[in-house]
Amino acid sequence: MADIFLQEALEIVKAQASVRSMSEEEIVQMVRSLSQTLSGLSGEPLPPDTDSEAVPKNKGIKNASVTCLECGKSFKLLTKKHLASHGLTAAEYREKWGIKRKTALTCKALQKTRREKMKEMQLWKKKGKSAASKKAEARG
Repeated sequence: MADIFLQEALEIVKAQASVRSMSEEEIVQMVRSLSQTLSGLSGEPLPPDTDSEAVPKNKGIKNASVTCLECGKSFKLLTKKHLASHGLTAAEYREKWGIKRKTALTCKALQKTRREKMKEMQLWKKKGKSAASKKAEARG
């Protein structure tokens, strides 16, 4: 019976892969997720996957994309709106999938770009005179 769910999942993922480019990792994760979902809908238990977990937690965040561990879709960042479509907040998503609280839900390339931009802007340095020193000069 589990073979039927796997075949159905393969057909669905095959159709999805024909519409957009997907990495091998995304395809495997989506097939596993769909076959488990289809099995759950029918009430038939699916044998546990013994060779590995669906998508290792640290594999969800890659250099060029972040894979949503709920649906298998890839993004540059996981937004509040997308997570809300799964009925989750960012904190709940991290807790559910065992991701550290301070881990950003953005791809590494975007994190790097943002970090470089912040270094360039140097907001932690004071530019010119502060407002308080300008007021003191105006009075005196």
